[in-house]
Amino acid sequence: MIDNGAVRIRRVGVAVRCWSLLCVATLVVTGVPATAAERAVDSPRTWHVGPDRRLATPSAAAAVARDGDTVLIDPGTYVGDVATWTQDDLTLRGVGGRPHLQADGSSAQGKAIWVIAGDRTTVDRLEFSGATVPDQNGAGIRQEGAGLTVTRSSFHDNQNGILTGADPGSDIVIARSRFFRNGTGDGQTHNLYIGAVRSLTVTGSYLWGADTGHELKSRAATNTITGNRITDGDATASYSVDLPNGGRSPIAGNVIIQGPNSENSALVSYGAEGFPDAGSRVLWVVNNTFVNRRATGTFVQLAERSRANLRNNLLVGPGVVTNLGAVSAQANRRVGSKGFADPAADDFSLRATSPAIDRGVRVPERWRPRWEYAHPTNRIRRPSVGRVDLGAYERRSPREARFGYSDALARACPVRTRTRPHVGMVHVICQHI
Repeated sequence: MIDNGAVRIRRVGVAVRCWSLLCVATLVVTGVPATAAERAVDSPRTWHVGPDRRLATPSAAAAVARDGDTVLIDPGTYVGDVATWTQDDLTLRGVGGRPHLQADGSSAQGKAIWVIAGDRTTVDRLEFSGATVPDQNGAGIRQEGAGLTVTRSSFHDNQNGILTGADPGSDIVIARSRFFRNGTGDGQTHNLYIGAVRSLTVTGSYLWGADTGHELKSRAATNTITGNRITDGDATASYSVDLPNGGRSPIAGNVIIQGPNSENSALVSYGAEGFPDAGSRVLWVVNNTFVNRRATGTFVQLAERSRANLRNNLLVGPGVVTNLGAVSAQANRRVGSKGFADPAADDFSLRATSPAIDRGVRVPERWRPRWEYAHPTNRIRRPSVGRVDLGAYERRSPREARFGYSDALARACPVRTRTRPHVGMVHVICQHI
């Protein structure tokens, strides 16, 4: 028995050694570079969607896409087509126009036109409308994954435009997009409603006409709202911007207009539902143009213990600047409508006669607006020459307005100046002959 046992042990040892060698060999074999076919299987793919394609609807693409894929959607109206996207790192883009996803009574999981459960998703150049569900919380997009970027898209006539859950690791970016006529009229649904995420950035976007709810509501820990137009129009919207749990929040370079039918007298509300124990209470309101078309109002409504800083804002219409006395406020000025280009059309760029020109004070760089809103749904770089102007727009000379560069730059290039405009910036080249 002992001998047999020893033999058995020796045989097991040999087997183990052989198995180990086999493992090494296997590793060496699997380390051989993949063939082109194998690489094609693993690499991200691009799917084309359209009425005349193999994948006729976005929901068909949602069923076959994998992590990292790109879905390109042809123009058209996709009626009643809803989808749940579970993949990570997807790009979902309209091409050749803006495809329209019209709910027409349908919803994914009883929640939205699209439920996005994957992480780090990009949605570009798409239109979402008509999302309604029995619990009154239907959304164009219900974001359940971590990380969403939405650009050049439109959300209208839904119960919520975009609705997200709470995720402390999620960053939401909205750029050059439109949100209008969303809400059910109950005050609990909004044009844009962001839950307790890590950060929200909204820039170059146009939000208007929410039905009783807020134009923008966010519980994010950090909120960067810059270079937008936010207006009620004739709607019965509530707050223009609602940050109910505070957060480290620059609100800078926006045109914010409260309409005559607004159901709440405040334009911006900060901390109304209390600050989280570890949450920031720092708010910077810088270089905005606030317009109140109600008979009374409060431009910035603050909860107790807010650390608010108001700089270089223009205030048009009646109302108090803020409800708190202990606020750091400098160079905020009340003005009439005569100094603006076309107030009736919501164009609050400055005329040459405006009293807002060169009246601003310096603001720490991190809180300054870098962008100005350009209608519709775009943004341009705010120029920085000389002393800052008050409000959402820096006054441009006729040369700047036409060519995109300043008189000061022209003087620096006296012989010949050429411009090469790009999105968000202008390159000026001096050529001395």
